[in-house]
Amino acid sequence: MGCRLTCVSFLLLFVGTFTQESRSAKSGSSVRSNPAVFHIEDNYEWSTWFNVDHPGGRGDYEKLEAIRFYYRARVCDSPWAVEARTTEWIPARSTGERVHADPAVGFWCINAEQPAGKNCSNYAVRFLCPIVKQPETHGVWGPWSDWSLCPAQCGQVAVQVRSRSCRTQSRQCEGATVENRQCKGPACPGCELRCVMGKVNAECTACLCQDHTVLGSVRSAGGLPAPGAAILLSGPIPRLLTLTDHNGHFRVPGICPDGNTTLTVKLQNHAPHRVTMPPSSEHTTVFHVKLERAKKLYMLKNPESKARREGQTAAFCCKVAGTSEPDQYQWFHNGSLLEKSRYHYDDTLVLRNLHQNQAGEYYCRASSDNGAIKSKPATLTVLGQNESSCNPKPESHLIRLPHDCYQHQTNSSYYDVGRCPVGICTGQLDNGIRCKDSTSFCCGVSRMEERQIACQGYQLPTMVVTQCGCKKCVETKATVRGRAIAADTGEPMRFGHIYMDGVRVSRTGYKGTFSIQVPPETERLVLTFVDNMQKFVNTTKVLVFNNKGGAVYHEIKLLRKKPPVTIRSIETNKLELGEVEGEEPMAEIEIPPNAFYKQNGEVFVGNVQASITFLDPRDVSTAAAAQSDLNFVDTEGDTLPLRTYGMFSVDFRDEEGGESLNAGEVKVRMDAAQVMMPEHLETMKLWSLNPETGLWEEEGQFHAEKKQRGKREERTFLIGNMEIRERRLFNLDVPENRRCYVKVRAFRSERFIPSEQVQGVVMTLINMEPTPGYSSNPRAWGRFDSVITGPDGACLPAFCDDQKADAYSAHVMANLGGEELEAVASAPKLNPNTVGVLQPYLSKLNYRRTDHDDPRMKKTAFSINVAKPSPNTAEELNGPIYPFEKLKECEEAPFSAPHFRFSRVEGDRYDYNTVPFNEDDPMSWTEDYLSWWPKPMEYRACYIKVKINSPHEINIRSRNMGGTHPRTVGQLYGLRDTRSIRDMDQSMVSAVCLEFKCSGMLYDQDRVDRTLVKVIPQGSCRRDSVNSMLQEYLVNHLPLAVNNDTNEFTMLAPLDPLGHNYGIYTVTDQDPRMAKEIALGRCFDGTSDGTSRVMKSSEGVALTFTCGDKEVTGQNVFQQVQGSPGRVAAGRPGRGNRRQRGDASAGLRTSRRRSTRDPNKRLKTTGLSSKQ
Repeated sequence: MGCRLTCVSFLLLFVGTFTQESRSAKSGSSVRSNPAVFHIEDNYEWSTWFNVDHPGGRGDYEKLEAIRFYYRARVCDSPWAVEARTTEWIPARSTGERVHADPAVGFWCINAEQPAGKNCSNYAVRFLCPIVKQPETHGVWGPWSDWSLCPAQCGQVAVQVRSRSCRTQSRQCEGATVENRQCKGPACPGCELRCVMGKVNAECTACLCQDHTVLGSVRSAGGLPAPGAAILLSGPIPRLLTLTDHNGHFRVPGICPDGNTTLTVKLQNHAPHRVTMPPSSEHTTVFHVKLERAKKLYMLKNPESKARREGQTAAFCCKVAGTSEPDQYQWFHNGSLLEKSRYHYDDTLVLRNLHQNQAGEYYCRASSDNGAIKSKPATLTVLGQNESSCNPKPESHLIRLPHDCYQHQTNSSYYDVGRCPVGICTGQLDNGIRCKDSTSFCCGVSRMEERQIACQGYQLPTMVVTQCGCKKCVETKATVRGRAIAADTGEPMRFGHIYMDGVRVSRTGYKGTFSIQVPPETERLVLTFVDNMQKFVNTTKVLVFNNKGGAVYHEIKLLRKKPPVTIRSIETNKLELGEVEGEEPMAEIEIPPNAFYKQNGEVFVGNVQASITFLDPRDVSTAAAAQSDLNFVDTEGDTLPLRTYGMFSVDFRDEEGGESLNAGEVKVRMDAAQVMMPEHLETMKLWSLNPETGLWEEEGQFHAEKKQRGKREERTFLIGNMEIRERRLFNLDVPENRRCYVKVRAFRSERFIPSEQVQGVVMTLINMEPTPGYSSNPRAWGRFDSVITGPDGACLPAFCDDQKADAYSAHVMANLGGEELEAVASAPKLNPNTVGVLQPYLSKLNYRRTDHDDPRMKKTAFSINVAKPSPNTAEELNGPIYPFEKLKECEEAPFSAPHFRFSRVEGDRYDYNTVPFNEDDPMSWTEDYLSWWPKPMEYRACYIKVKINSPHEINIRSRNMGGTHPRTVGQLYGLRDTRSIRDMDQSMVSAVCLEFKCSGMLYDQDRVDRTLVKVIPQGSCRRDSVNSMLQEYLVNHLPLAVNNDTNEFTMLAPLDPLGHNYGIYTVTDQDPRMAKEIALGRCFDGTSDGTSRVMKSSEGVALTFTCGDKEVTGQNVFQQVQGSPGRVAAGRPGRGNRRQRGDASAGLRTSRRRSTRDPNKRLKTTGLSSKQ
């Protein structure tokens, strides 16, 4: 035992390993290493790395007992040593933390023993174990043969080989049959170089022409002179010839213009440039070289998550771009580096003969002399041979029934139709090794049953999911839509250009609208909006999109260019940054004399039109106009956030010719008094935006300099130098590492039940600076982030603090297709159950909706203190705030875990589909003849416009049944209930855009079905007229539906997209919500190509009804269900009827304004007839 203790203690001294002598650390004494030397012999080996605990709670406990529980076969019974490192690969001895280790017990770190305000790091451990020798099962090798003759020629290197054979016939030998080694050829008798012109130099490396000289100039990216650029003679070993002077000029004598000699020009942060000497008989050759900025490594393609069974093969790939190819790839499994000698990977990692302990997260890291980049993690799921890849039992999914289908057995207006979980599965895979599987498989519906629901006087059919299985994933396409408008007035950027990767991909319309289909395999959508009219600053945005398919709406806010001022190029010019009233400027730019250059590198002399637009974070309204997403990539390849102290865009032009000008050494002087956090003075840097990647790249450092202002006042400024070249957008930023995640969910209504969660909502979080009294800027915003909601909501990154709860605050908003969702109210009474976070944590977070202090404010956002959860407080460990390292826990948190909530402003509209379909999840689509949407990714929305002559708003139903298809005739597709919208100019007129099931092919694409549509107004109504063009179309396209009942209208829906002249509005899109939004906008406007949020009741009408004027004194059942759905399965208490965002007691509304996403919201209704 004595040898065992002293032998392994050497490891502690050199690699941070703990031996059994470390047991004294339990009592608090420091661990000392024994200087005795220990050599690891062949009969010992290290285990893999283990990480079974996290530093939450009391600390990080990597106990041997727990490790054996999870990885029983991977740790020996009596380890000889233990080694610990953090998950950032820092040895335990280098962290400065108090830790404990014992090979027989494990490793542990206790938070209470660390300095105040500091917790333990997250550690991983491994153990040194004796190798268990196996009985002899392999054959015996014969002797090696002699080495083969070296085939290398003079001065070259080649390979020799030797071989051996297995002597044992009954057992297979283990090891290589052939070995190889390098060998050198004989020395060359003399220089073999032959020169076309000139003579060979003394080193026999190049040809020398003494009567020829190369003259040249080198300009950096943007055209400025490049002093200090290296001019090298290319070859196996490049040789430095000279450096450029202060003007970027160089002179190299003796280079032969033979058409073969190549020079290489290198400059820091620029891509190398090679020039081949052209054949010439002249005595002088002149070169002008313009360098390009070196492109940092950028991840083009991340590895994809996969599901496999034991014994199968999985391949992960990462695709990286940059000026130079990566010279090293590394792959990590659950944070641990995989051995390259074992897996033989490069940009592709292949895992063969999979077993279950290989499941987990994988990511790659690529590096070169130009930086590093890490991919996003991909998840590998490994299932047993007989294990089901999808849970065959459906999850619960409640749908709301029509008002007259209340279920007395369950005391509920909801019915559980089931749904299949979202996720990938194994499916039937071929044996090919591919980065992307040729066919993707997802969990989906494999069996449904029809049920009949008892309603008042009729049976309502519905399809219920009874079994889930592994199916081919539905192919999806992602789209981004939106408007580009001025941040101050909302003026649209008309006919502007939109660029992606330097290529124009689209234009904005007259109203600033745009639509772009996201290219397949896009990881990060970076778009630059360029205004041809030069009103707005060129704006680069990183837009989030739904990689599951569908459309996401974005509103792009643009800053106006500041009017230019005229400055003289031969003078020193100072331009201030920051225009917040009553505040000192944040910074200033100082341009020395003769610092302007033309694009060809010539010094410009004359008057300059200088426009500098500064985005001042002290003005909170500017946050939406900020460029990119404020991220950068550090030297390790991690994508990290920045916190801004201001962005500025520069535009320098020749006053006469209008040519764009560059500027040389420009000084940026920032007022240190504006930086309230002392640690930020040390880390403040200048950054420029890469418009292709949307990432910020470092331009320069700052240093402190004191300056006298007046007789007594001395102020400190941060001084930085930069060049203004091809990039024109800059940033004053600091990296920030105090980060958390905030869990937020969106819902279709204020019922807040799981089945009514909405996906595809753009959640935006703006980080506000700390409140007064804390050591930071109390006025400004520091950062913003946007995330798309999925089936489990969204996790928004935010700055947080674990010392002071109100150190950082956040402003959170939600937007769906241009519609702002409402946050839960915080006044006059705060209901923690409705907010989604219980006390006392909710009070600590100080939740406030935007109308908390002023009811006239919008209700579409909330603010909180981003208090980092305390590991010692149980109620703070499950959300809604999560530490940055617990993103996975945040994303996978159950619905019961605390979260913040938004809801759509519920209108008087009800949709029922016989075959349930979640518009947020394409995999919920089912191959059924009664599906409302017969073909996924080709969603066709149809609306009919109905005018109502009545003093009241009227509920109208469309009943949609199979009409001409033999498999569906007489069967129900679904119901739509919508309330009319009053005309603001005519008190006796209202109108409604009513959805109906489009005619067309059913899912089998075999034959069409003309949907039988009944339009049924409520109460006592009479059909006055039918659009003459619609009536003519229906007569000419038989069969013609019977229309004997004047209280309703029946038609076999047209197959053609007719348009506003018929009062029919049809739109096809890849996203069902977007198809309906566009069709509704056209229907409201009464045109076939326009859009409106105001109902134009006399334009583009198909039907006109006159309804009785009997005043309604109470709500019907339909209204009561919408207003108080309290008797649902979840048992939520009822709530009051909500009809609008403002005062609920405002009486009968007369405004026609309506969101096209929710066009049917009204305050007062009448009863719905019993007609079905």
